Amino acid sequence: MALPARMKFGIFLGPFHWLGENPTLALERNLELIQWLDYLGFDEAWIGEHHSAGWETISSPEVFIATAAERTRHIKLGTGVLSLPYHHPLMAANRMVLLDHLTRGRVMMGVGPGALVTDARMMGINPLVQRRRMDEALGIIMRLLTATEPITYESEWFTLRDALLHLRPYTQPHFPIAVAAAQSPSGMVLAGKHGCAVLSVTIIRGGAFTTKLSEFWDVAEETAAEHGKTVNRDEWRLVLHVHLAESRREALEQARAGAGRYQREYFERTLGHDPVIDGPADKIIDTMVERGAWCVGTPDDLVAAIKRLDEASGGYGGLLIQTTEWSTREQMLHSYELVARYVMPQFQGSLANLRQSQALSARTRTVLKDVRSGALARAHQDYLDQRERP
Repeated sequence: MALPARMKFGIFLGPFHWLGENPTLALERNLELIQWLDYLGFDEAWIGEHHSAGWETISSPEVFIATAAERTRHIKLGTGVLSLPYHHPLMAANRMVLLDHLTRGRVMMGVGPGALVTDARMMGINPLVQRRRMDEALGIIMRLLTATEPITYESEWFTLRDALLHLRPYTQPHFPIAVAAAQSPSGMVLAGKHGCAVLSVTIIRGGAFTTKLSEFWDVAEETAAEHGKTVNRDEWRLVLHVHLAESRREALEQARAGAGRYQREYFERTLGHDPVIDGPADKIIDTMVERGAWCVGTPDDLVAAIKRLDEASGGYGGLLIQTTEWSTREQMLHSYELVARYVMPQFQGSLANLRQSQALSARTRTVLKDVRSGALARAHQDYLDQRERP
């Protein structure tokens, strides 16, 4: 395998909440989930930014991260992603630097052009310019994070005059920065151009651009070489829908109705994506699992899926689980526990010495049994000898 010695595990939190439920309680469940993941030893959580369409209800990942940071101890927290065309780059950089200090270096900055056209429409932003503006903003942010002299820059949509970060980053030279790459090669191009990490889905399809994961990564490497930068596969995270239970049958039963509603009601009927199947919604899960787009089953199924993605991609460094509410709260939390107990250790070097120690003990058990018996007999005889002494 081309996976790192210690693979990162985390979540990609849209979030996705059912219409008709109390949104305040839904946000509390998001915070509860991150606390649970922190306890389980997950490495990171990436939190999205959305402003429309009714389901994805976090409008400021920075505010959410500040709240989550106070309730957790170890897990790293990232914007997943901050939509750069919506923000003045100086303000975006300053907010992230503040979080970097407040979290003592637990913050990460994920950036994207903005996923929902309805967001851009409300702000009067032409979707055709979003990716170009993201490139421009990211370039300025990278400069601001390391600059020691003021920057002056004039854009059609923002202006900098003698701009300098008021506070330098806590993390040196700056916190990790990742670019979202989902529906087109533009994200990979930007990651290569600026030498950033990458957050991407496991099946790349967008308009006329359809490719394999390994070829998708090639775009980042080729662009990085053109700009004198480097990109690292260990900082490439792949996002996968996952729900686990003790058996594949249980997992499918638990997630079937919710997964179908999620795909049909939000992605198809709200966002306008093409239908996965023409049939009933409760059959969608079977198609997505068969295609390898979702992993619904046992810990062994997820282990196999991670290895398949390794082969398909040529190597990556982290798996992010797309958070959903397909099942009950208890079943969802248990799914993450199964990941932590039985999947993560197999890709983080936690079991190698334990297995070697057990194997050594098993190989020498007969000899050791005789030694142990002899030691017990000797101890018993010593006791009798002691009692017989005057």
